[in-house]
Amino acid sequence: MRAILINTGTELLLGDVQDAHLAFIAREILPLGLRIDERRTVPDSNVIRRTVTELFRRCEILFVTGGLGPTTDDITREMVAQSLGLELHQDAQLLAWLQQRLQLRGIKWSSGIARQADVLAGAQVLPNENGSAPGFYVKANINARVVSPHVFVLPGPPRELQPMFTKFAMPILKSIIEVPLPVERRSYSIAGVGESLVENAIGEKVLAIPGIELGYCARPGEVEVRIIGNPNAIRAADAVIRRELGVSIFSDNNEALEAVVVTLLKERKETLATAESCTGGLIANQITNVSGASEVFLAGYVTYANSAKSDVLNVDSKLIDKHGAVSEAVARAMAEGARGRAASTYGLATTGIAGPTGGSDEKPVGTVYIALASGDSEIVAKKFLFSTDRETFKQLAAQAALDLLRRRLLR
Repeated sequence: MRAILINTGTELLLGDVQDAHLAFIAREILPLGLRIDERRTVPDSNVIRRTVTELFRRCEILFVTGGLGPTTDDITREMVAQSLGLELHQDAQLLAWLQQRLQLRGIKWSSGIARQADVLAGAQVLPNENGSAPGFYVKANINARVVSPHVFVLPGPPRELQPMFTKFAMPILKSIIEVPLPVERRSYSIAGVGESLVENAIGEKVLAIPGIELGYCARPGEVEVRIIGNPNAIRAADAVIRRELGVSIFSDNNEALEAVVVTLLKERKETLATAESCTGGLIANQITNVSGASEVFLAGYVTYANSAKSDVLNVDSKLIDKHGAVSEAVARAMAEGARGRAASTYGLATTGIAGPTGGSDEKPVGTVYIALASGDSEIVAKKFLFSTDRETFKQLAAQAALDLLRRRLLR
């Protein structure tokens, strides 16, 4: 069955509000074998009616969100009614419930609020347990003169829509789709391998599996691999992906790289300190965004100036003079300096040229050295070249540093 989503709201098109409904609804309906085939965003105007009418013949299920409130720009209810050729009538029970709810909250009654008790003829009300505007469901072809799909009209605020959808809309959807098709989705987060190389490794092998859908999404420092299909196809694809990508997979449950690192450190009962120059504390920030990081993260040193590298991390100034601040030698000294100062198991360091100025032929903009020191093995240092804008450079360097540590923790 084809499903389409219409988001209403001028604020969405102005960029004042970001849509959260597509991601939620798409996840909820996937186990039923449903996918959102198309999404439209329209303003609070007659465009709603025109778009709803246009899409009636192109889907079997239509979701419409927003515009059910008490103000003059909340016109979705009226627009859908006109498209279906149905009358609106005031529901006495809804009206009484609204009056009681607002009285309990000390909200003054206004005539606009009463509009939220207007219901399409023949529609099933979807109660709103977290707000004042109910949703409604209209069965397919309810008006013999209008060809129409199953229509679900839902409130705009996510805190209202999501529980309403789960509790009231999902049971209706399950009754419409009598035998849900078995569909699963899995995703894998890959670090240290470019998108094209990931595809070269798994693309043909995975797509050769009948009934599988494969997709990729590249982000700074990582690639997401997505597979969708029936359970048998998913199992076969999973085996290929794990065999071909191995340790490069850091998560199969959308867990962030820093969260994976914190978990591994906890499991090993080991600790970390960071020494950052070009990343400006980004690594420490990412790690401390993880709940429970205080168990394993001891200290983060942002030593941007050469003098700070010497004063805080005991990096020999002669080493900096000889090799330059952006060098393998200095990165190694920073990592060991952080480890020693914090008395941590590991010291992780970055030093580089974020740009857009400061590069040279020998060390162009985008050059970064990352070093990892530990008490029981030799310091590991790697050189990378991330030729991009300053912010993305920092993200790439931080991800590369965290992945270097992750791979060490997997030994």
